[in-house]
Amino acid sequence: MGARTKYRKRALDILFESESRGLSADGTLADRLEVNDPPVNPYTVSLVKGVAAHIGEIDALLAEYSVGWTLDRMPAVDRNLLRIAVYEIKYLDDVPDAVAISEAVELAKELSTDESPRFVNGLLSKVSQVKTKPVPPSEPSEPSEPTE
Repeated sequence: MGARTKYRKRALDILFESESRGLSADGTLADRLEVNDPPVNPYTVSLVKGVAAHIGEIDALLAEYSVGWTLDRMPAVDRNLLRIAVYEIKYLDDVPDAVAISEAVELAKELSTDESPRFVNGLLSKVSQVKTKPVPPSEPSEPSEPTE
């Protein structure tokens, strides 16, 4: 298992624990940093804080592109894996989209249901496509005529 894979898995553990306890996404991060056993890598911290800072936008993307599944119906592991990967896809330029997707799929294979890897792959692929799709320029508006 690569170093960043371990850091992502640790971020998943923290996000999952926070959600299970009904806390904000980074609600247990301070506790984990204080205990520091096992040590919390800076990349893990950046993932947890990044997800927490953008959770509204991330969840909106997931809700928009997940076909037939609301966020509440998704297994908690999948939901938090997806949040980490969407954060990496949307906000981190140093992580190629394909790497973020592959890592999430591998963690889903290891930690979630038999159907999860395919679901995670499809949803993240769609998010990646939408992220890279150029936005068409808006039509210039006609100047309005002055009213008398």
